[in-house]
Amino acid sequence: MKSIRNLTKHRDALLFVALAFVWGTSFMAIKSGLAELPPILFAALRYDVAGLLLFAVALSRTDRWFPRGRDEWTLVGVGGVLVIGLHFGLLFTGQQYVTSATGAIIMSTTPMLTPLFAWFLLPDERIGLPGMLGVLFGLAGVVVVANPDPTALGGQFAGVALMFLSAASFAFGAVLTDRLPARLPLSTAQAWMMLTGAGLLHVLHVALSEPSIATVQWSGDVLLSLAYLGVAAGAGGFLVYFHLLDRLGPTEISLVNYAVPVFAALAGWALLGESITTATVGGFALICSGFALMKWDAVFPRVVRLQARFGRGFLPENVYLPDSPAQTRTESHTQSQSTGHAYPGDD
Repeated sequence: MKSIRNLTKHRDALLFVALAFVWGTSFMAIKSGLAELPPILFAALRYDVAGLLLFAVALSRTDRWFPRGRDEWTLVGVGGVLVIGLHFGLLFTGQQYVTSATGAIIMSTTPMLTPLFAWFLLPDERIGLPGMLGVLFGLAGVVVVANPDPTALGGQFAGVALMFLSAASFAFGAVLTDRLPARLPLSTAQAWMMLTGAGLLHVLHVALSEPSIATVQWSGDVLLSLAYLGVAAGAGGFLVYFHLLDRLGPTEISLVNYAVPVFAALAGWALLGESITTATVGGFALICSGFALMKWDAVFPRVVRLQARFGRGFLPENVYLPDSPAQTRTESHTQSQSTGHAYPGDD
């Protein structure tokens, strides 16, 4: 039995690393594909592919493949517009102006923005002093990464601003969908959100007068980028994410947001020749510190548990430790509903 538990833990760890790798390298794939594809069209095509694949999975695994009632259609509409359409439209547009690492780092602010929106929009949500300090640390990290030049508001600054708006769109959509009493299976809901978001992106592509798809040079690099983003990072990434969400719980799986930039930076450096600046590293450290402050109530028991492995003498008095990771997941599972309806960042 112990060997089975160890095998399961190792498998979860490998899946966690694989998810961080796929979502991290997806920023490099976006950057590569943008050399030939206009950003909004690129995002639309990506979610054409991912949405259809996930829809096929929903058909094979669930008995619910069509939304019913106002709440479920509202879930699909809000998620499709904010979590997929605007989120990835802004992300792909902003990625034109920043490195893969910078894009991933800015997107890692999403777990901090989500409770901030909840605090404003939901009367029962509260943010204490550590949470407010966490938000300030996160915003400071964004400013450091952006490295704004008062004399020039284009380039890097514009890219960071667009990426930050992308993260905000996702967080806002996550909060709105969190309170919807929909019972649509996750794979079905995500498939419909993806296809709805892709439709919106196609409309924006035409409305913004981007170059037509007929003008695209379909090189091997473009096709590889699109396939990787749609199949591996899109449909595949979502399926792995939901599996780990159920296995690990929302707090642990949210840490993937802070592993993704590491792989994004390495991929951008190795394959695209992008540099990793001191400002990028410093901003990322501030954002990670902000996340730790905002999630202190959830992170602290896990730190104490690690200390306990080296001797109870390190433990503060009267510290409550859940008996098992499963108990921790049960106690925090109710906090995972917005994550279940939305996408954590990809990217």
